[in-house]
Amino acid sequence: MSDINSIITNAEIFRSRRKTVALQIAEDGHLIVRAPLRCSNKDIIGFIEKSEKWIQTHTARVLEHNRELEQLEPFTGQDIRDMAQRALEVIPERVKYYADMLGVTYGRITIRNQRTKWGSCTSNGNLNFNCLLMATPAEVMDSVIVHELCHRLHMNHSNGFYASIYRVFPDYDKWNKWLKDNGGLLIKRMTAGSNK
Repeated sequence: MSDINSIITNAEIFRSRRKTVALQIAEDGHLIVRAPLRCSNKDIIGFIEKSEKWIQTHTARVLEHNRELEQLEPFTGQDIRDMAQRALEVIPERVKYYADMLGVTYGRITIRNQRTKWGSCTSNGNLNFNCLLMATPAEVMDSVIVHELCHRLHMNHSNGFYASIYRVFPDYDKWNKWLKDNGGLLIKRMTAGSNK
């Protein structure tokens, strides 16, 4: 029980007007607990003890992710400029291809080295894409392009929006998950490289 006792001792507990207890592993590997206002410490400890296997599995993933980060070479300023130039050559062609399939129009295409977004679509149809898409599989780039173009049909994330995506890109969920799982590593590499 020494491991679980250490986890409980180092856990950060936040209470709010929520209805259930939720666990999260922080980037440094410690446990964050979000609990209802009236949830007792005894109940929280019991929940943590019952969730020991989940905590160990997800802590191991976070720590492995951190080890991967330490081994990654940061992108240099030249790397980022090269990706931006390549994106200017590749992305407009893919945008046109999928816009024709969807039957939508679009405005200006801008390539940026963003730290939070992979793409965006303005209300008047201008499209922005992250140059880091050049460091992902082509299917990931296409999934982001289709996502943004579908906002020309639905400026929301409704069922209709996703139906439009799946109509032209059935594997969207697979490649969107790839981006969620790996995109953070690419962003970290860019952030580190920009400081050099």
